[in-house]
Amino acid sequence: MHTILPFLLAMVAAIVLLNMWATRLKIAYPILLVVFGLFVSFIPGLPVVKINPDLIFFIFLPPLLFEAAWSISFKEMKRWWRIIGSFAFLVVFFTALAVAVAANYFIPGFTIALGFLLGGIVSPPDAVSTGAIMKFVKIPTTTSAILEGESLLNDASSLIIFRFALIAVGTGQFVWQEASLDFFWMIIGGAGIGLLLAWIFVQAHKRLPTEPSSDIALTLIEPYLMYWVAEQFHCSGVLAVVCGGLYMSAKRMIFLNSSSRIRGYSVWESFVFILNGIVFLIIGLELPEIVGGLRSEGVPLRIAIQYGVLITGILIAARIISAYAAMLATLIFRPSVAPRASSARRRLLMPIILGWTGMRGVVSLAAALAIPITLENGLPFPNRNLILFITFVVILLTLLVQGLTLPYIIRYGHVFDDFTDEEKDKQAREEIKQKLKQHVYHFLKNKHESELSSHAGIERMLKHWEEKIQSDGTEWMNEKTKDVFFEMLESQRQFLAELNKDVSIDESIIRHQLYQIDLEEERLKMI
Repeated sequence: MHTILPFLLAMVAAIVLLNMWATRLKIAYPILLVVFGLFVSFIPGLPVVKINPDLIFFIFLPPLLFEAAWSISFKEMKRWWRIIGSFAFLVVFFTALAVAVAANYFIPGFTIALGFLLGGIVSPPDAVSTGAIMKFVKIPTTTSAILEGESLLNDASSLIIFRFALIAVGTGQFVWQEASLDFFWMIIGGAGIGLLLAWIFVQAHKRLPTEPSSDIALTLIEPYLMYWVAEQFHCSGVLAVVCGGLYMSAKRMIFLNSSSRIRGYSVWESFVFILNGIVFLIIGLELPEIVGGLRSEGVPLRIAIQYGVLITGILIAARIISAYAAMLATLIFRPSVAPRASSARRRLLMPIILGWTGMRGVVSLAAALAIPITLENGLPFPNRNLILFITFVVILLTLLVQGLTLPYIIRYGHVFDDFTDEEKDKQAREEIKQKLKQHVYHFLKNKHESELSSHAGIERMLKHWEEKIQSDGTEWMNEKTKDVFFEMLESQRQFLAELNKDVSIDESIIRHQLYQIDLEEERLKMI
């Protein structure tokens, strides 16, 4: 313990420093973390990092998926559900199938079941890597929503493939009738359990006398409970966390107060950042042990690298082909919902951008490490170390090749030049602010008109908002009529919730205004 604790603290410190360095270099921090972990792994005398395969999913996946579900715009997911669904399910299955066929044909000793196992591991793109890279380029809300929605759902679909392939490898058989029933139970049961538990958690937050600290503590254990309960019923724990997280995210204004939302945002941001950082460091730190396993099995390192490069190429090609197929199908069958483009050249380049965003990361590593060391009969799991090594090569190559080149492709390809109009976003924010000012003014005038003559504070408040409508000033209200002010803030939230039903309004702008309202409420509490 005294040996490993300083090492863990050093890992967290390295994650923070590398993130700052990556920001300065304007590259995604997962790239530096993987390279740094690889470099550190060759330093002699450091403790070997080992994680129990049975715990890897349970430790990392539930909170990462839960936080992603809270961050995504559900309105945008509903708007683009066709292309999100096709990428999250059809493209994942097509990718896994392509990997299975190629592995069975090119890699000696790989059965179709082992190929599907490898395909389920490496098929889902990593949301963290994509999000970290997108910080340095400007893309339209449409593309961002598609990538976020896909990354949230493709984890579930790929892990379902992984689970069935694992069963097929272990038993040596695959019964389609039983697999179909299990498949539907995993999806329906996982989603149902996640929604049921989420409803229970929401009621607990609302009815129990919680405070911000206890609210945050509960949100930290809730994804683990969703995942664990669903797995006990042999359902998809991933889908349970995703569906439960989406439900709770939609209800956050109801069961969490402003203090819990503001503090919880900071806590979760730091927690998920550290988890992601540890996983990406582990990717690099695990390599020497994986290479040692390859040598013990007599697999030459050069040959294993070739397999990894081959599978990486298949993944990239399959995703780009799928992106063009999705675009073609959309233009033929649903041209009205196709993302617009100002020219044929840009329309042809957009699938390449979507296809090039397939960096692999956390989920692929977690799935690979979760492969059991032995089968149920006690025999070693076939080609486990080779699968781990290929997964490592895929993650490393996609992060370095795609991750480093994607910003330049977007920037110099000029694909999204027409969609990144900052003036348009600024104008939308100003319009919403003006609508809020008018809403507050009419709220005060209509609801408290009878009190204006007898309450100087409310009268000054109404005058203040009347002046604010006429000016662009940012002066802060300094009146202490708290009850009316709290009621006004709640009215603003309800107004924004109704405004958010307009599909033409970017939900991120609405969330930004809601966050500002929470900050106003917190400031008033301090007076």
